[in-house]
Formats: sequence, C-alpha cells, structure tokens
Amino acid sequence: MTAQQPNGQDASLGDLFSQLSSDLSALLRDEVQLAKVEVTDDAKHVARAGGMLGAAGFAGYMAILLLSFAAAWGLAELMPIGVAFLIVGAIWIVVGAVLYSVGRKRMKEANLKPEKTIETMQENIQWAKQQTS
Repeated sequence: MTAQQPNGQDASLGDLFSQLSSDLSALLRDEVQLAKVEVTDDAKHVARAGGMLGAAGFAGYMAILLLSFAAAWGLAELMPIGVAFLIVGAIWIVVGAVLYSVGRKRMKEANLKPEKTIETMQENIQWAKQQTS
C-alpha cells in the first residue's frame, strides 16, 4: 500500500465508504456486462432457431400445398371436386389448430430472463446489506 492509500486499520470511515462505493460500482458494471453477454447469447440462439424454423416452414408449406392439390384431385376422382377440396381443407384446419396449440405452449415456455445474473445480483445485494449492518 502507498502512503496515499490507507490500509483497513488506518482508514477513515469516509475512505472506507469511498472504497465500498467504488467496489460496488465495479461489481455493478461487471453484473451488467454479464447480463448483456447472457441475453445476447440467448437472443442469438433464438434468432438462429427462428431462421431455421422459418425456412423449414416455407419448405413445408410448399410441400403441403402440392400434396394437398394432389390429394384433392385424387379425391375428385371419387366425388365432386368441390367436396374433395373441402375435405382436404378441413383436414388442414385441424392440423393447423393442433400446430398452433403446440407452438403457443412452447412459446410460453421460452425464458429469456438472465437467471444467473439475477441470482448473483441478489447475492450481491444481500452481501452489501450485511456489510453496512
């Protein structure tokens, strides 16, 4: 320690609070940086997954469209064409409702909250309260 930096035993109360304030500021900056990194990583993961799901959705849409026309035209050989297309359309309404329900449930399960950062911030708050008591 230099002559300008008092050690713990010789430090005045003002110096100790100044050091505490400086340490808490540094800790807060570190926690904010951790939160940024954590949220950024989670957001990148979700964005990549979303892009893949979008591309898969488009490919699936094209396949479903063509297969639906094929099924409707195939049914049209057995019944009136309007009824055949209504049957295929009704099937897709049911499939769409099921997929919507499952997708909505999974979206509600997504958690982008920075859990680790919140936990460490709560620990830091408890530590700071104990230090000032």
